Amino acid sequence: MRTLDKVVPYISRHVCTLSTANLNHLINGYIRKGNLSDARKLFDQNPKSRNTVLWNKMISAYIQNDEPQNAQNLFDEMPERDIVSWNTAVSGLKKIKNPEGVYFCFLEMRRTGLKPNEFTLSILISALLDTLFNVLIPQVHASAISLALNSSVVVGSALMRGYVNVGDRVALGKVFNEISMKDVTSWNALVLGYMDLGDTDEAQRVFGLMPEKNVVSWTTLVKGYIGDGKISAARSVFDRMTERNVVSWTVMISGYARNGKFMDALRLFLLMLKSGTQPNHFTFSSVLEACAGCSSLILGRQVHLNILKSGIPNDVILSTSLVDMYAKCGDIEAAFCIFQSMPKKNLVSWNSLIGGYARHGLGTRALEEFDRMKRVGIWPDHVTFVNVLSGCAHAGLVEQGEREFKAMETEFGIRAGVEHYACMVDLFGRAGQLQKAEELIKAMPVEPDVVVWGALLGGSGLHSNLEVTTFAADGICRLEEDHPVVSSTLMKIHGEKGVWGSNVFKLKKMRERSRRKQRAGSWIESSHVVRKKIFDIA
Repeated sequence: MRTLDKVVPYISRHVCTLSTANLNHLINGYIRKGNLSDARKLFDQNPKSRNTVLWNKMISAYIQNDEPQNAQNLFDEMPERDIVSWNTAVSGLKKIKNPEGVYFCFLEMRRTGLKPNEFTLSILISALLDTLFNVLIPQVHASAISLALNSSVVVGSALMRGYVNVGDRVALGKVFNEISMKDVTSWNALVLGYMDLGDTDEAQRVFGLMPEKNVVSWTTLVKGYIGDGKISAARSVFDRMTERNVVSWTVMISGYARNGKFMDALRLFLLMLKSGTQPNHFTFSSVLEACAGCSSLILGRQVHLNILKSGIPNDVILSTSLVDMYAKCGDIEAAFCIFQSMPKKNLVSWNSLIGGYARHGLGTRALEEFDRMKRVGIWPDHVTFVNVLSGCAHAGLVEQGEREFKAMETEFGIRAGVEHYACMVDLFGRAGQLQKAEELIKAMPVEPDVVVWGALLGGSGLHSNLEVTTFAADGICRLEEDHPVVSSTLMKIHGEKGVWGSNVFKLKKMRERSRRKQRAGSWIESSHVVRKKIFDIA
């Protein structure tokens, strides 16, 4: 029996027309192998055998292979289009994040007289979410009612997501009531909707009314409580689950990690392993975040070894998590090696490495990687510039920091935020350019926060400048009374200058009040255990 590669050249040399069935079979074979050029050649050579199904397959193949323009051109050439053709075109425009194109494509389909089905409306609603076009959700709902599709589970679930996206709690409940045959999916969508809107009480009430619950239902409730910052409630629901899958475990572990409960995340990960549930790359990413949060290099290395043994391929998310973990745990060279081994890097990967160098005081290396990032065509964001400016501050690169601060808006269109100003104040303060730091604060378009004032206080304290320290202390005290650093810094400078005067009693009282409030923590790691030591600062 001849293989596909041998049959087709033979056919093309003899210029014979294939039957529709044979053409479909051969083109499907090429599409499965990812060979779209030969599939298209065969498609073009047999115009009389092409049917609408084959046109749809070719368009879908172009979309799946990220060739939207070829898909659009082929769609425009179609002699006849069915609902699948339009759905494929709409999904292609959705994939490239073109909500305007999706909407106008939908309107064009309606002008042809073709009625959308439930999948058309579902794709349309999904494409409008988190865009300026989400205001059209009520219009889509009206269309669904006129087409008698609003009772469908598929359309109803999509509409519920749409109304959550526009913050309409009342419409969310109405859409749910319109669904004729409610299944566990629609109930889950309602619970998730209330959770996303911050109405945990209503979500819990609906959860209690559910005639049937599955692992997704329980996980949805857990995730909702985590999103609302109610970690203890989330764990309570998690502990009541009779069945857990990898998603359930990962959601709870991630919730702990993102809320700073790193040890709880690591303990839960150990329970997961004991339960026999195999982690996926999302689980490992959350666990690495917890290792980074408590600066546990030993545990981080053990998790890395576990990843290698598991055989899970290192995608860009997992590799970036490894870079971030090693950088935050003090092994910046390991972070660089992981980064260099990554076949594909995204903006988050670059930010993790640049931020790692900045935290280690390696400002020059941070700037080198920033330049390399720009050369390969990755566009920086506000996080990138926080890392770059922080690197400049730690390395004392004042002129370079000033250039990057200006370039942030002039070259990249990123408006400076409070965190960027804090980095610049820190940069000037460390370098002893306190006047520049003070002028920058006064010129800020937004109100400086405690971090900005703290950066100025740190710089003025470093250089024993009483006038600027007093200015910074006043700024902090307006936002946070009896801040512990204020009194200690002022007493230090008064002592150095020998200018106590009548302020001595006031400062001592301030220091006593702040001392009672000030607490600190330190992560202590050995080969057996990691614990956090909390202590009061005398």
